[in-house]
Amino acid sequence: MPSLKTQKGVLNTMLIIDSKDCENIDKALKKYKKKYEKSRVLNQLRDRQAFTKPSIKKRTQVLKAIYKQQIESGKIEK
Repeated sequence: MPSLKTQKGVLNTMLIIDSKDCENIDKALKKYKKKYEKSRVLNQLRDRQAFTKPSIKKRTQVLKAIYKQQIESGKIEK
């Protein structure tokens, strides 16, 4: 994936889809959407909309880890 650096220092990546000439446009769009989802661009944009303090980020990570451990141990059912 080629990457470009902007003025603000944010790293932008371009999504490149290899499509054959005989390939249907719907298939190419489906590939693009899947690749876009995997790149997590939308999640990054949502995270940048509002500032979250590092202590809150760390707290949420700890709570997620605790939750995952409780699910694995069988204390909590999905």
